[in-house]
Amino acid sequence: MIEVKNVSKKFDSLIVLDNVSFSVGDARLIVILGPSGTGKTVLLKAILGLTPVDSGEVLFDGKSIQAIDESEIYEIRKNIGFVFQGTALFDSMNVLDNIALPIVEHTSASTSEVKDKVVQILEIIGMSGKEKLYPRSLSGGMKRLVAVGRALALDPKYLFYDEPTTGLDPIMRDRVVNLIIDLKKKYAKSGIVVTHDLDTAKAVGDEIYMLKKGKISKVRQIRKEVYNG
Repeated sequence: MIEVKNVSKKFDSLIVLDNVSFSVGDARLIVILGPSGTGKTVLLKAILGLTPVDSGEVLFDGKSIQAIDESEIYEIRKNIGFVFQGTALFDSMNVLDNIALPIVEHTSASTSEVKDKVVQILEIIGMSGKEKLYPRSLSGGMKRLVAVGRALALDPKYLFYDEPTTGLDPIMRDRVVNLIIDLKKKYAKSGIVVTHDLDTAKAVGDEIYMLKKGKISKVRQIRKEVYNG
């Protein structure tokens, strides 16, 4: 379980997070909803310990990242897969190498073991047989799928998705949404989905929160006037 307790963060006089609290249970997806520029990505970075908070704490399975050293935080981060909004794929690497990178960097797996793992991941994300393609040959949606695949490389307990459907056509958007849902249901992947897309929020969220002017509140019914107000 991830517990965010009374987290606050400001930059100079700008309050970005104001006493934010919520939790992520096992095999649950929490959506943080809000327009661009409201601090959603800052919140993700604070949870990961990449952005220090001014007050409050974040606990992973009961362990506060504010109370442990950097080596312990590093171990926690290896149990979190992060899907970047811009995919952050390496243009010089093919699909196989992009997905394999965390395995190569953080484990002692053999070349054959790495390839077998990547093949399994490609099947999960619906891109079997695409391992030799390079990012320049992929559509935006396919790049997003590969980014999810790379996030799965170390078989993390948690997955963080930063605007996973932004800019996608409806067909690919549904494909990414269905993958996110399948990873929760079939593989018990808990996580946080940051988005400003109402349809994505409704489709994937077990619980939905609105982040607005630094404050977070639980959303029980999504209405456009609530989102835009």
